[in-house]
Amino acid sequence: MLDHPPLVLVVDDDEDSRYVYSRLLTHRGYAVAEAASGVEGLRLAVDTAPALIIMDYLLPGMTGWEATRLLKASPTTARIPVINVTAYTYDGIADDARAAGCDDFIAKPCDPFDVVSAVVRQIGMASSRVPTPRRIAAIAEDESAVA
Repeated sequence: MLDHPPLVLVVDDDEDSRYVYSRLLTHRGYAVAEAASGVEGLRLAVDTAPALIIMDYLLPGMTGWEATRLLKASPTTARIPVINVTAYTYDGIADDARAAGCDDFIAKPCDPFDVVSAVVRQIGMASSRVPTPRRIAAIAEDESAVA
């Protein structure tokens, strides 16, 4: 039986944020999928059934909270924990994020390791074995086809 690492979906329009979270999470043994918009995040959530979603608030097309509300309203995705990580902040935003269905809230700028800690709190540690990340494995396959 294959031991598949938990999949974390990172939904953030900022490429640097996606890169940092993805690298840290894959190094910790999680598989990672990435989306740059709320609509793409919804599609990937349905297609991949991630163990957890890291969701920015300000996204093209719809906010992270709108996407979270849709996820939580669907029986297929309602149980997926969502961590809202955003630079958009104001007094009471953590309560508003939870009211939108987010299971945790982290304000940017933040230590990226705080995001990893929140993932561990929500779904536990990944396997102690560090797998080849899905997105890097796909790139490696493409490069070998060219060589």
